[in-house]
Amino acid sequence: MEMRSLGVAGIAVSPLGLGTVKIGRNQQVKYPTGFTLPDDAAVRDLLHLARDLGINLIDTAPAYGSSEERLGALLPGRNDWVIVTKVGEIFERGYSEFDFSAAHTRMSVERSLRRLRRDHLDVVLVHSSGDDLAIIQGEEVMAELERLKQAGLIRAYGMSTKSLAGGNWIVDHTDVVMATCNPTDTQDLPVIARAHAQGKGVLVKKGLMSGHADSSAGGGGVEEALRFVFSQAGVSSVIVGTINPDHLRQNVALVERITVGGGDG
Repeated sequence: MEMRSLGVAGIAVSPLGLGTVKIGRNQQVKYPTGFTLPDDAAVRDLLHLARDLGINLIDTAPAYGSSEERLGALLPGRNDWVIVTKVGEIFERGYSEFDFSAAHTRMSVERSLRRLRRDHLDVVLVHSSGDDLAIIQGEEVMAELERLKQAGLIRAYGMSTKSLAGGNWIVDHTDVVMATCNPTDTQDLPVIARAHAQGKGVLVKKGLMSGHADSSAGGGGVEEALRFVFSQAGVSSVIVGTINPDHLRQNVALVERITVGGGDG
């Protein structure tokens, strides 16, 4: 796969990133079918396969159960991976809690550094609880992330947004936006276009509709969904979570066919 630029962050990322919620959490998730968390050997093999296929981007979060800790222990050649993690949401005892204070933000970043066994984090996103603007304007998290960036603990930051207004603010004021984009959810297309115009990084979530894009789940098919995502100028990478090696190979083959020669989108 041809690497793409994560906008002004200056980080080269594969157009397909590996989402890792399925290696750390199987409660309160929205996939079509349930699943068992894979053992360490299976996770290690999956990560090696992803790297061999050209994927260098990993998406994780404290809200993904044991995902960060397992990645810290199992990632091969950790220094050549780009890791995206998050702050604001934790998942414990079967439900989510949110805290966007400065103290919790710094604690969360420091905890992620320990769990992932890294001296810095590539990208940190705010894990929105839904009211993006209330978080941006009324909480301390954005200012604290800027301080952490200035201190060299993170390279870039932004938000995984849930509203058009929030997405536009994030594009205007931070480095990276994580936006929803798939054939049935087009609300964030103006955000992606705005980011492209400003040279900001765009990570796409729910590109495969949390597994529902697959024809077996009643969707229009994985290829159709990926073609839609990459038809949007400015998309840096789409995050797809899987623990199935065959699905990973198929997704990489599709992305390569769709994006070959596509440059930075």
